[in-house]
Amino acid sequence: MSPSRPSFLFVCTGNICRSPLAEAAMRAEAERRGLRLDIDSAGTGSWHAGEAPDPRARATARRYGLDIDTLSARQIEAADFERFTYILALDASHLHALRRLAPAEARAKITLLLDHLPGREGSDVDDPYFGPASGFETTWRDVSEACRHLAARTLGGP
Repeated sequence: MSPSRPSFLFVCTGNICRSPLAEAAMRAEAERRGLRLDIDSAGTGSWHAGEAPDPRARATARRYGLDIDTLSARQIEAADFERFTYILALDASHLHALRRLAPAEARAKITLLLDHLPGREGSDVDDPYFGPASGFETTWRDVSEACRHLAARTLGGP
């Protein structure tokens, strides 16, 4: 990838619900702009490493014409802080963990995803894992809207 193009890593707890949906939303934004970018997702923990996203997250993505079935959960690693321009935490606990894990020389800008959505700064993306399937729709609305704003600001265009 070109060093002049931003790259994005979305981070939640286990990398099976929120962050894969955010990854899909940002990929859709990049595709809409005709760009091939480095976009990925990870978890702060390794509990689900190697697993596909939650079936409810996959179903939600499919409803919006996106396929996340082949994604595989992974834990964030030290190299990510150099690889990515932006590391976007899905909630405050992830933000705290990422700031604690970040090497002093990290190039990545670490922020909450919803800090990029006007009016939602400082807010968490709700974790739908222990709730009903409808929670995944709420998560999708939050991450897709935030990614639209993030893309417009960092990639240009509407």
